[in-house]
Amino acid sequence: MADISPSLVKELREKTGAGMMDCKKALTENHGELEAAIDWLRKKGLAAAAKKSGRVAAEGLVGVFCQGPRGAIIEVNSETDFVGRSEQFQNFVRKVAEIALTTKGDLEALKKAPYPGSQKTVEEGLTHLIATIGENMMLRRVGYLEVSQGVVVPYIHNAVAPGLGRLGVLTALESSAPTEKLEAVDKQIAMHVAAAQPIALNIEAVDPAEVDRERAIFREQALASGKPAEFVDKMVEGRLRKFYEDVVLEEQVFIIDGKTRVKDVVATAEKELGQPVKLAGFVRFALGEGIEKVQSDFAAEVAAQLEK
Repeated sequence: MADISPSLVKELREKTGAGMMDCKKALTENHGELEAAIDWLRKKGLAAAAKKSGRVAAEGLVGVFCQGPRGAIIEVNSETDFVGRSEQFQNFVRKVAEIALTTKGDLEALKKAPYPGSQKTVEEGLTHLIATIGENMMLRRVGYLEVSQGVVVPYIHNAVAPGLGRLGVLTALESSAPTEKLEAVDKQIAMHVAAAQPIALNIEAVDPAEVDRERAIFREQALASGKPAEFVDKMVEGRLRKFYEDVVLEEQVFIIDGKTRVKDVVATAEKELGQPVKLAGFVRFALGEGIEKVQSDFAAEVAAQLEK
């Protein structure tokens, strides 16, 4: 048997995009000959992933998984919604969401974690799935929430399967109050987060650079209004308060009743439950947000293919 060095496995992996174990097997089957191993992987359909890696993957699924006071959320992208609806892809996302609970929001650790039922890592499992299905895919991001006591609640808007959909949320309440009652409140807050799209938990958590940017814009607007200089600062602060009410979770008007601020909803729950209740965090993933999607002209695409 030929001696298969780690550097040879690495080189084959870089050339083909196939998983580490598949590369090692290909080299073993072909006595360490690199080109023969590449051909072997191609015949098995395992060398396709690298060629697909440049294609835009903005579809797919968001997956959530919670266990007690811990919760994880992931986004796995594919090129088409069709793949996102496939059982094979859904099973992968579901399993990886569960694994994400153990890696606590560390994306690189998640990629390197063992994939259940195989000798592959999660990253290698995804590479194998790419080769099998024939589309580019990407494990894009992961979020994690944990409280010392209390609940972390998942919410999927318009779920395509349990724990899977295009928009996912985790929210956390820290309290020693009964779990069932906390979950009822937290579920409503999670639904609010899905709809209201806050960018920060509280005013202190808003990026100072974002506040400075908004303040500068509001000042220019106030000066342009022609109001006396003594009113400008008051106008700026008033508009800044409105900005916080729009984007800060605690300051937003609760969508469920349309009148109460979220921080007051939590305060009311605290009184009713007779225990301190703290809104500890949230994570919101909308599928494909921030990915630049290519708008293709089908007729032009066909014409371009005919010219080749």
